Amino acid sequence: MGPLTAPTGAPAYLDVNSFIYTVERIDPHRTALDPFWRDVRTYGARVVTSKLSWLEVLTGPLKAGDVVLETTYRAVLDTSPDVRMLPISRAVLERAARPRAGTGLKTPDAIHAATALAGGRALFVTNDAAFRRVPGLNVIVLRDLLTP
Repeated sequence: MGPLTAPTGAPAYLDVNSFIYTVERIDPHRTALDPFWRDVRTYGARVVTSKLSWLEVLTGPLKAGDVVLETTYRAVLDTSPDVRMLPISRAVLERAARPRAGTGLKTPDAIHAATALAGGRALFVTNDAAFRRVPGLNVIVLRDLLTP
């Protein structure tokens, strides 16, 4: 599989692990995401995620007392022009019940999947192959980009 590129049409949905790898510079996955983020900056490709990502990325820094990392995540998710956070509405929760019931996804993952599906996202970027069980998601698993 070739490098990950950002789609130019509909926004790409990023699961929380993509933000963690990027912000915390965790290789080799951060390296796989670098071309994607270059496309976002160069071509104005759009990135979306659920507001649930806010909870997920802040947990580690808050637990560790890492104010710098906490502030960085807040800047990326709250003020970056490249990232839009989508609400967890009742409709998203209703939609999340289906993959939760039908595929066994955990509740947070079902919310991410439902949020992506609700807006017809072109691409769902994650490192969790379980999302492939969700009908209608165009899933890219980062670890697949690393294997020759």
